[in-house]
Formats: sequence, structure tokens, C-alpha cells
Amino acid sequence: MSSGAAPSSSGKVSNGASSTLRAKLREVIRLAEAWWYHPDMASPWIKGAVHAVTEVCRRDRVSVIWATAGPVSALYVARAASQKSGIPYVLDFRDSWTITHNDFESRRPSWAIRRDRIRMYELLRGAQAVIFRYHTEAECFWQAYRGALEASKIYIIPNGYESPIEEHVTVTGDTCNVLYTGTLDTYRYDSLLEALVILKTKEPSLAQQLRLLFVGEGMDSLANEADTRGLSSMIQTMGPKTHAEVAGMQREAHALLVLGRLPTINGYELFAGAKLFGYLKAGRPIVGILPSDETQNVLRRVGCMTVADVDSVEDITRVLRLLLDRWSDETLSSLAPDRKACAVYCAERQTETLAHALERLPAKEAFIPGAQTVPATLRARVEHIRRLLIP
Repeated sequence: MSSGAAPSSSGKVSNGASSTLRAKLREVIRLAEAWWYHPDMASPWIKGAVHAVTEVCRRDRVSVIWATAGPVSALYVARAASQKSGIPYVLDFRDSWTITHNDFESRRPSWAIRRDRIRMYELLRGAQAVIFRYHTEAECFWQAYRGALEASKIYIIPNGYESPIEEHVTVTGDTCNVLYTGTLDTYRYDSLLEALVILKTKEPSLAQQLRLLFVGEGMDSLANEADTRGLSSMIQTMGPKTHAEVAGMQREAHALLVLGRLPTINGYELFAGAKLFGYLKAGRPIVGILPSDETQNVLRRVGCMTVADVDSVEDITRVLRLLLDRWSDETLSSLAPDRKACAVYCAERQTETLAHALERLPAKEAFIPGAQTVPATLRARVEHIRRLLIP
């Protein structure tokens, strides 16, 4: 028996060593990529893209070059093609990746990071216009790359939806059903569970009327916590569904749930995912359990009364009671986002703003430097970028 056990033990050691070796090799490769590729992994396409864009500018009557990023290399293409053709360029930031931290940058040498920041300064300074999603995001860039931007060249185009908004349809049933779709791994729901426990303990008859359905990836932890807290009768989880299936679930739900990112994520305050704008289009009440972030700002702007502070269990409980009261009274439609206010986020409004940026027309919603505060988790980051740019 002793001779039979040895190979098994040896095999485990061998497998473990092999796994460690592969992990080290992957890290070496990632490190090499971070040192070699500038400004990002998509950099090999820059030379060919510049040539192609320049040829298009030479052949056709092009008035402006519009670059949307990420990847950030797209912005490099726009500037290089602009310098070759003499045609102005517009930068469109659809993510906060140049402010927030990522794994690729964490492996970069300091000299490369400084070079990238200097190049970003040059990109911003040379642009005809620069588009950001939110005023707060624009303020971050304004502070980090001080002197590179002119307020009159800044345009704000948030994420949004294509019209029209669906009409609110009353959904019958014995319970008020709230739907959450998407991943959960980086979202905070601990205080929501605490509020549900309080509701079930203090007002069990009310709690029996509430059901929360979570659909998407990363639901195992939630299901386990719900079971541990005795909330399995109120919370149901399901794996990922197709877009058509999710759309059907939204039409059958009484309300839609949106959560905020974990506070450990730098730049979480700038988050307002595409899902939120799909929720606006659905025309349903939206329950927001949120920190002070852009998602909360959007919901407040469209008149949502069912927004709770993620750090206040009492506030979350209040919102749940309000939802159940309106459901019981069959007046849920009164909690739906204001349709006129939602127009700020429709595709038609965004297209109009983009046309202003491309045609050098004044922005309808002017950016005012200093009117917003740099989010707490990004202040050190913004200051670090500013220091890097000091000669």
C-alpha cells in the first residue's frame, strides 16, 4: 500500500508545480505586454489605422475625425491622422479607464505611465472637442490634465436608450415582483439583505408580498446568504438568460432593481451602467440601492422616489414599504421615472449633442469647471496624474 500511495502523492506535487509554473509564465507574459504595448494592447493596429484613415480623408470630403474609446489607441490614431491630413479630430470618452486603475497599467513601468499621461495631455489639448459621459467625469479630466482642456470644447453625452419608452402596463399577481438582471460579483447588496431581514421580522405579512428575482452570473453567493439569513422565500436566483428572455421578464416585473458598485473599486462614483438606461426605457419603477454615484444622480434626475442610500438599512426599508404600498393600492405607475425627464438620455438628444461637437457649435449643456467635486476614491489618482505632468 505504501508503494501505491507514493505515485499519487508525487502526482499531486507535480500537478501543483506545473500549475505554479503556468501561473508564473502567464504573469511574465502579461508583464512583457505591459512593457511592450503602448498605450494599450491594441497598439499594433495604430500604424495601419492611421494610414487607412488618412487615405479616406484624402479621397473623401471629410470634415472631422471622430474617435471613440476605448481602446485608448483609437485616440492616437485620430491625432496622428489629423496631423497628416490637417483635418480636426474629436475625442469621445465612453469609459473612465484613463482615470480609474486597471491590471494592465499596474504592471507598467513608471516611465511608460508618465509618457502615456503626457500623450493624453497632448491628445486633449489638440482636439476640436472632447466628449465625456458626465460632468463629474469631465471635472476629473479637467483637474488631472490642467491646462489641456477648454471648457467651451467639452460636451456631455451620457449613456442612454433608443426611444420610445414602453407604456406602463399593470401586472397582476399575488406578490410584488422586483427583478435584477446582470452580474453581481462587484456589486453591493449586503444592506439590502439586512433590510429584508428587518422587514420579515417586524412586518412578516408585508414581507410575504415581496419577491426579488436575480438573473445573471455570480448568483451563488447571494443564494447562500439568502438561505443563511432565512430569506429564501423572498429571494430567487437564476443563471444567465437570453436578451429576449430578460426583456420578457422585465415586462412581467412590477419593478426593476439596480445596485451600486463595491466601495473598494476606485472610481465607483462614476458608474452608471448600460443596464440602467435599459431600465428607463422599460417604463417600470426602479428601486435603487445606491451609494452617491452617477446611477443615483440619473435616477434623481428622472424623478425616481424609490432610491435608497446603500449605507442606510432604514432608508432601504422605507423604499421597500413605499413600493409595496403603491403595489397594494394599484398605483405603481406613479413610481415610474418621469417620461419627459428621461428624454435627456434618449438617443435623439445624444445625437444632437454629438452633432454640435462635430460641427463646433456651442454645447447646449455647458460644462462649468469647479461646479463638480472629484470623487473621493479618485482624488489621489487625479493628483498623481497632475504631478506626473509637472516638468
